[in-house]
Amino acid sequence: QVQLVESGGGLVQAGDSLRLSCAASGRTFSMLTMGWFRQAPGKEREFVAAISWSGGSLYYADSVKGRFTISRDNARNTAYLQMNGLRPEDTAVYYCAASLGGTSYDTEHEYDYWGQGTQVTVSS
Repeated sequence: QVQLVESGGGLVQAGDSLRLSCAASGRTFSMLTMGWFRQAPGKEREFVAAISWSGGSLYYADSVKGRFTISRDNARNTAYLQMNGLRPEDTAVYYCAASLGGTSYDTEHEYDYWGQGTQVTVSS
């Protein structure tokens, strides 16, 4: 069993930056693909970013590419999402997710574990 806990969300103004953290339990963290998804009120969850177990492969949604950076520190069992140049349309609950396998990194069904979410609100 893997447990994920997100932190780092908050209320910021457009153009500001935030770094989200995802603390994972278990000694198998290094073997997990880690992903970030987000969900705005009344909307479906959407893929944001993912990172392979080694950190060598990074994937981003077109809407955040060039602004967000996903990373991981396997020694600390933690994944991160650095968000720069935030926009009001980035407002959502951000969820950390972990996958034991699969190649569809942008698909919710491929992820086995989910965190509780952290709220990010970007004002104009």
